[in-house]
Amino acid sequence: MHASIASPSEWVRRFCPLIAAGGRVLDLAAGSGRHSLHLAKLGFSVLAVDRDIAVLEALAQSESSLAIQIEQLDLEGSTWPLADRTGLFDAVVATNYLYRPYLDLLPDLLAEGGVLIYETFAHGNAAFGKPSNPDFLLQTGELLDFAMRHGLHVLAYSDLYQAQPKPAMVQSVCAVKGALKERHPLQFQG
Repeated sequence: MHASIASPSEWVRRFCPLIAAGGRVLDLAAGSGRHSLHLAKLGFSVLAVDRDIAVLEALAQSESSLAIQIEQLDLEGSTWPLADRTGLFDAVVATNYLYRPYLDLLPDLLAEGGVLIYETFAHGNAAFGKPSNPDFLLQTGELLDFAMRHGLHVLAYSDLYQAQPKPAMVQSVCAVKGALKERHPLQFQG
């Protein structure tokens, strides 16, 4: 693992095996690139998007053998910058990010059989620190309702307190658009 990059989320690690082998993955609001790096090392072609890409560019240069493409996009602007990417991704990964005005557009990015792996802070997180603004905290059941509203097949869902990497209330979903292209055995970590 790259020395300055945090470890990937356990939720993301757990469900990566469901992504079609060699598939194209969107790392939405990629931040430091921890998931982009992990996914690229697993053989996926990754598009990492964020408003600030300085750290991502440095990562891509240091890991030049990996398939990580970087785009600087304002994911909260007046227009959805990924509108021209409908059906292009075998997976969309988003962690520690929530912008409700475009949330309902994420399923459109998935190809048939594509996997949505989403994890972010939830209601009750204010007791543990930031984020504490309700605009950036999922309400109870919100990701589950979102998946159902879009006809996604929910494979796993959680809404709970987590102690690591820091105390937080976190909501997570792994859902598939249609049926999985390939079946992969999941290795559940307990």
